[in-house]
Amino acid sequence: MKGFNMKKNMGFADRFIRIVLALLFIVLSITGAVSGWVMVVLLVLAFAFILTSSINSCFIYLPFGISTRRKKK
Repeated sequence: MKGFNMKKNMGFADRFIRIVLALLFIVLSITGAVSGWVMVVLLVLAFAFILTSSINSCFIYLPFGISTRRKKK
């Protein structure tokens, strides 16, 4: 998208943990270990974790100026 320049603020470990958690939430939902509103919440979180990991930016970090990304030397 032209004009969409989001500041990258997620490091490798942050992205890795989010992807692992997203996969865990999806597996729990598919296997039926969770159901109802808990399943819906976990799937929404899984989607958010995958989205933020794929664009290397967490929207919640932005207003607070948080970054888990290593500083370039």
